Amino acid sequence: MYGTLRGALAGRKIAFDRDTYTATVEGRIAGIGKTIHIKAIHVHYELAVPAEAREATERALAAHPQGCPAHQSVKNAIRITWSATLKAGDQVLSIIEEEPDPTPA
Repeated sequence: MYGTLRGALAGRKIAFDRDTYTATVEGRIAGIGKTIHIKAIHVHYELAVPAEAREATERALAAHPQGCPAHQSVKNAIRITWSATLKAGDQVLSIIEEEPDPTPA
């Protein structure tokens, strides 16, 4: 997902600080016999962009899971969520992925 978001930002020509662009990944596991089972993964991004790129960056964040091959490959077996701390100019925003509707359309 990290690389997919980076590509989404570059594709939109959003300048971002590559030195401070980071992702922290946490997983939740459960034991099944002698084997573990990954139940959930959460990715938290930290990134800084120019103030004028805020809206485009928010759109890239919202869309990036759909473009990520790894996310698309495991999303039905492992719960994957993301959040971000976005510095846009002088503003610092906390963005949390909207929960999808659990009922099928």
